[in-house]
Amino acid sequence: MNHSQNTYHNILELIGNTPLISLKNSVTDYDGSFFAKFEAFNPGHSNKDRIAIHIIEEAERRGILKPGNTVIETTSGNTGFSLAMVSMIKGYNCILAVSSKSSIDKINMLSAMGAQVHVCPANVPTDDPRSYYEVAKRLHSEINDSVYINQYFNALNVDAHYSSTGPEIWNQTNGKITHLVASSGTGGTISGCAKYLKEQNPDIKIIGVDAYGSVLKKYHETQELDPNEIYPYRIEGLGKNLIPTATHFDLIDRFEKVTDEDSAHTARSITRTEGMFVGYTSGAAMQAVHQLANKNYFNIDSHVVVIFPDHGSRYMSKIYSEKWMAEQGFFDADNESQKNIEYINDQASKK
Repeated sequence: MNHSQNTYHNILELIGNTPLISLKNSVTDYDGSFFAKFEAFNPGHSNKDRIAIHIIEEAERRGILKPGNTVIETTSGNTGFSLAMVSMIKGYNCILAVSSKSSIDKINMLSAMGAQVHVCPANVPTDDPRSYYEVAKRLHSEINDSVYINQYFNALNVDAHYSSTGPEIWNQTNGKITHLVASSGTGGTISGCAKYLKEQNPDIKIIGVDAYGSVLKKYHETQELDPNEIYPYRIEGLGKNLIPTATHFDLIDRFEKVTDEDSAHTARSITRTEGMFVGYTSGAAMQAVHQLANKNYFNIDSHVVVIFPDHGSRYMSKIYSEKWMAEQGFFDADNESQKNIEYINDQASKK
């Protein structure tokens, strides 16, 4: 950064140092103090900017990534956008294998950022040649001078948050944090933050958020991957049907599972009550806070930080679409948004 003119060399210098925002209207009935780590303030609008620049710059330092090379990754959308952004600035090609569960908004954004996108079916086994894991591996084997980021099994995913997000949270709370609530997908965010925070105070409780249809919570409790836990769900970037080595289960104190429907409504509620336009996974993390608070998990002395990983603009065709919500059966007869849909349709029929 050129401090004398208060300008930046490029947008990548804006990654990190996101704000910690006190939550008010959404937690009025709960004991304790609650704060949101609002990762949408990153230039790529998600916490995945942190791992994209960290992993790519480490590959540069090791001499395995040079201008003109190709970056390849498996992604539900946010990591892909961050990698495409960093690659474009640094002069790399970017190819992304994306789950079909990702919103069309995310897929269009990846293409807009110049990435080559391969959309792969979401509900197939991880070893199926059509899965986004296997497609990324195949592309890496076929393309010379390519680097496969492999965020689910890359220790640098954890290191990125150990060196940035964790220290930021500790400093922003003046060391008063007692609980961290974070969604767990690859596990990099929660594990990196947990590692740093528990080094400062081992009594800090780390709560992972998992989805119904994912294996993470049961694996944490039993150390066994139960295939019977796996079934399709809608939340993006949360939960897994495999066990990522980037998840350090020993640092996580408990997991809380949330439903697709509750998470969608909670995301919409955060937007309306706190004025923060958050994504689906942020809604999931906050839903876990609600569930834990209703179980009296927190007390008057609790300082709870919940990570909101991305921005609501990436879900306009999903949770912020009245049509999509209705199609999922997420609206009931008493829901105000559904009444609005009926009113609009009624008005249209009168014209």
